[in-house]
Amino acid sequence: MTNEHLVVEKLGPILSLTLNRPESLNAFSPEMILGLTDAIGGAKDDEEVQVIVLAGAGRSFSAGGDVKTMGQARGNQVYEHIGKLNNLILLMKEIEKPIIAAVHGFAAGAGFNLALACDLIIAAEDSKYALSFSKVGLISDGGGSYHLPRLIGPHLAKQFFFTAEPIPAERLYQLGVINYLFPLEKLQEETTKLALRLANGPTKAYGRQKKLVDQAFTTSLADILEQERLIQPLMVETEDHQEGITAFKEKRKPAFKGK
Repeated sequence: MTNEHLVVEKLGPILSLTLNRPESLNAFSPEMILGLTDAIGGAKDDEEVQVIVLAGAGRSFSAGGDVKTMGQARGNQVYEHIGKLNNLILLMKEIEKPIIAAVHGFAAGAGFNLALACDLIIAAEDSKYALSFSKVGLISDGGGSYHLPRLIGPHLAKQFFFTAEPIPAERLYQLGVINYLFPLEKLQEETTKLALRLANGPTKAYGRQKKLVDQAFTTSLADILEQERLIQPLMVETEDHQEGITAFKEKRKPAFKGK
């Protein structure tokens, strides 16, 4: 399935979503945001989809907001636009399936924040990042004010927001923001390897673990302990748990089915 600004492909258990405005470095458009929302929403109950990969066509992942249209929209229009972007970010956190951002070229502004909203980031070694909102007198949107301080702390997050300075991939890797770094020519191959590794894992457990990790920043230890207590009895009844135990005893690799 393809629309003008987003290419959607099902590759076995992988849902591949490619931002497709290469002439503008995949700057966001309403069609792109709605397309992402529809695709991820559809994957939520699609048992064939186990992992989602988000990438960009052309020379970059995404430049974020479209500078060409900035200054034209009024406050109420921006309010509506950000509301649609917020719905997408919330859906990405809600879906109990891993989302991998495969980043090359530039990831700037809301494009960087879109990658931060994913569960894992795999990136090209020469990719570059910037939170460029302050250059045009704006604040961060797309959830960056939430995700980045939790990853690197408030002081460094403020530095990146205030200065809009370019951030090399290696620095973000050392800070723990990027999970894996590869040469650009190996990025697609390694992304597929990682996606298939997750797709062939205990995906029900991954989904529940994703929710627990995300909740850990906004709830108490007592609440997380209780959630673990409630969820683990459900996990021990899954086919994947039984297969994992059997494979361990038989000294072989488990064949998980996501059930």
